[in-house]
Amino acid sequence: MVSEEVGTKLVRFLYFVGAGIICTKGINLWRDYERKTTAVNSEVTSQTTPQTPTEMVNAPGAAASKS
Repeated sequence: MVSEEVGTKLVRFLYFVGAGIICTKGINLWRDYERKTTAVNSEVTSQTTPQTPTEMVNAPGAAASKS
């Protein structure tokens, strides 16, 4: 009877540990995916610089239009 209690507690504990390992693996995979996506996006944006309108960059009328 005591061995059955120990066995069920051990099985529950192993399930708990296994679930923790699976969740940790999933989190690490997601972090790697996000890191790779960010690296690819930063390479693409560094290769192509967007053109900014002249009204937003040091134009004489830009400060006057704000007031």
